[in-house]
Amino acid sequence: MHDPIAAGRVSALRALALQAIVAGLVAVAFLAQDPRHALAAAGGGLALVAGNALATVLALGGGIQSADAALVRLFLGVLGKWAVVVVVLAIVLGIWRLPALPALAGLGAGLLAWLLALNFLAVNRKC
Repeated sequence: MHDPIAAGRVSALRALALQAIVAGLVAVAFLAQDPRHALAAAGGGLALVAGNALATVLALGGGIQSADAALVRLFLGVLGKWAVVVVVLAIVLGIWRLPALPALAGLGAGLLAWLLALNFLAVNRKC
């Protein structure tokens, strides 16, 4: 028997792991320039990791539901994701006064890693 919720959860967890690895690699790359740049890149990447983790829990945490409830959970997950990203970036850029370009580079690398992971690391994908 095939459980699409479990398969989605596994795919999301793999994508989160890959996204965290990519955020770390971008931070290490910026470490050659300055520790503040590396911290900003890590902050941007980890903002997206935290947002996607929240979206995964909200969207896939309720088990099998009606289509209306699943759609509402998906929308709440997306709204929560971007709220977390905006708040963490506001902290990184506004309160900590870290450089913006590395933070945006970490965010962009995290977005790209998430999309690539969901498209190429899918579990039980059949064409």
